[in-house]
Formats: sequence, structure tokens, C-alpha cells
Amino acid sequence: MSLKDVSHIVLILSGKGGVGKSSIALQLALSLVICGKKVGILDIDLTGPSIPRMLGLESRQVHQSSAGWIPVYLDDSKKLCAMSIGFLSRNRGDSVVWRGPKKTAMIKQFMTDVAWGQLDYLLIDTPPGTSDEHISMAEQLTDLKPDGAILVTTPQAIATADVRKELNFCHKVGLNVLGVIENMSGFICPHCSECTNIFSTGGGEILAVENNVPFLGRLPIDPAFITMTEQQHMKSNKNDSLVSIYQKSASFDAFRSVTEKILIGTV
Repeated sequence: MSLKDVSHIVLILSGKGGVGKSSIALQLALSLVICGKKVGILDIDLTGPSIPRMLGLESRQVHQSSAGWIPVYLDDSKKLCAMSIGFLSRNRGDSVVWRGPKKTAMIKQFMTDVAWGQLDYLLIDTPPGTSDEHISMAEQLTDLKPDGAILVTTPQAIATADVRKELNFCHKVGLNVLGVIENMSGFICPHCSECTNIFSTGGGEILAVENNVPFLGRLPIDPAFITMTEQQHMKSNKNDSLVSIYQKSASFDAFRSVTEKILIGTV
């Protein structure tokens, strides 16, 4: 089993697309690296992989070794690595048109054939919903006893209603819920830094309280973070690593308390 040297496995789930789940996975990975952890991101969103682009690694390819697929590393420090179907596609415009059995086989291969090596944390970025990928993933993780799942929602009722289904999925497959993050809870003005609640606020916390799971915090939309990730694939800043750029950002300050709660919850 390729995950035998991974200390903690955390899933990032959402019941609805467009809530910023992949950005949460990336911010958690970067924050953990800043805390001195060695981190891997497994992107199992087969039809819409985002992690390669957000890391600025789209042009990179996966290499095979005697131990299995070698994940793609962010930089020479080898503190952060990733695996995604995006590394296996010839170009970003290629669509994945697969039926359930082929998706299941791909997830199984990701879970068993990647040579992650020694990791403190493996973050699994999942597609929205409770589809074939989730069922296959849950089956593969049965014997590994993952730490649990982080559920990502936006404040609106239409999003929290879908996340309730994700909570139900976690209960059915015996997956611990580490907590709920309310993402896009306000917008930080890039000029005056004032935060405006354009999507309302509080829905994620209400969901957590009603379902007796931890509330990990609210995170606003930060245009600077969006610009930072978009610049990665253009290689516009070659002097600073993504980790060091993120460490100086307002997003990192906002995410710090969330990271601390997750570290405590996965001890």
C-alpha cells in the first residue's frame, strides 16, 4: 500500500460545486507546509482537476518508478507534492468522458500506485457530490482509518442544504467529520480592505451547530489570493515560491486559526 508512510489523511468535501473546495485544499496544504509539515495533495476530481493549474504545474508530467508513480513536487524543497489526472492529460482542454467502472479503476490506481513516500499529511481534493469517486475512495480508505473530512460550504442556504447530504454520506461510510468551513463569507476590498458580506454570512456555522460538528471558521473572498494562483501558471514571479508568497498574504492570516484547529483535531 503506497499510503503506509502517510501519517494523516484528510478529505476535502463539498456537496456543491463552485464553493472553493480546491482553493481550501490548496490553502490548507500551504499553511501546513509553513507549519513545517510535509504535504501531498491528491486531486481526484477527474472531470475538473484544478490543483495542477493552481500550483502552476500544468506543464509537468508524472514519471514512473519501480515504486509507482512519482508525484509532482512544487519545488526542490519537496515539502509539497501533488497527483492529479491533470498531469496525465495531453492538454487542459481534453475532456474525461468515462463511465463509473473506469473512474473507479482510476481512483484505485491513485490510491495504490503513487509513491508518496514519507508525508505528514495527504489532502484528498474530491469532486462535489457523492458520486462514484467518493464511493471508490471510501472503499480504498477503509483499512487506512483516515483522520476525517473537512466540509466546505458558502453561506447561502442552497449550498448548506447540499453539504447536509455530504454529512449524511460521511455518517453512512463511517468517516469522521473534522469540521465545516464557511468559505466566501464576505469580500475583502483590494483598495480599502473592508469586508462586505455579499453572500450573507453564518450559514456554515448554523449547519455545524445543527449537526453537532466543529465549526472551523469563516473565510472571505480575497482577490489577491485568486491573482496569486492565476499567476502561477504564467510563471510571472520566478523569485519567490508559492509558499513564501502565500505566507505574506492576508489569506494566510485568515486561514491561520483554521489550520491550528485542524492540527489539533488530527493529533
